[in-house]
Amino acid sequence: MKTTTWMKTLTTAALIAGMTTVGGIAHAGNVENMERERAILIDTMLTADLSPAERQSKIETSTRRLVDLERLVLRDDTLIGRNTPVVRRAFGNYDLTFLVHASTEAGMSIMDTWLDQMGLSSQTLMAADRKHR
Repeated sequence: MKTTTWMKTLTTAALIAGMTTVGGIAHAGNVENMERERAILIDTMLTADLSPAERQSKIETSTRRLVDLERLVLRDDTLIGRNTPVVRRAFGNYDLTFLVHASTEAGMSIMDTWLDQMGLSSQTLMAADRKHR
């Protein structure tokens, strides 16, 4: 009986220690969360499998989340003085990082702002031929 209790205690302690270790590794900051949401938005805009109503609904939801995340990053005092590659890249190109704010300031749609930053336009995409490589 004592061996079983001892094994349960040891297993519980190992599980708690493992969860604590994994929890520390899996932390994502405001910049990472914003980048993830921006990637979801861009993927939604480019996915051909969605109906226009589905695409619009997902874009509106993602845009609301992205506005909040962009504000969090812009007001995050913990980023001051951090010289990590993620932070440098995020603030190095404002129009791509803060896509919703940049599109609002430019008076353009989010898609047009993103395409413009990629060196493309809606017109060049519409004029392009679809070919297989």
